[in-house]
Amino acid sequence: MKFTGKKRETISIIEEDATFEGTLTVQGKLIIRGTVKGTVVGDTVIIGETGSVYARIKAGSVTVGGTVDGRLRALRDLTILPTGCCRGKVLCRDVAVEPGGLLHAEVTRLSDYGSPDVF
Repeated sequence: MKFTGKKRETISIIEEDATFEGTLTVQGKLIIRGTVKGTVVGDTVIIGETGSVYARIKAGSVTVGGTVDGRLRALRDLTILPTGCCRGKVLCRDVAVEPGGLLHAEVTRLSDYGSPDVF
């Protein structure tokens, strides 16, 4: 018998009272509500309002509702929510900053023709 249903999405969560230091690599969606220091690699990374990330981030899509300070590479898009703050260096294809969100970064657009790597 062959399963033909939808693939389940993997969700990993760093809770508000947790601190992680080192290299964190995940598939699927990563939700950060706590503190992460080091390197984060994933498909979709979401930093919640209580989340603080002091790291190099490389992901397909990144949403910032908390604080990010470091180097960020979003292969598709970066969204900064009204409660979000992003500082450092950013390389992304598309960026959206919602009213109230803060972007204090050197931003380089990722193009189809290649762009410098922030890692």
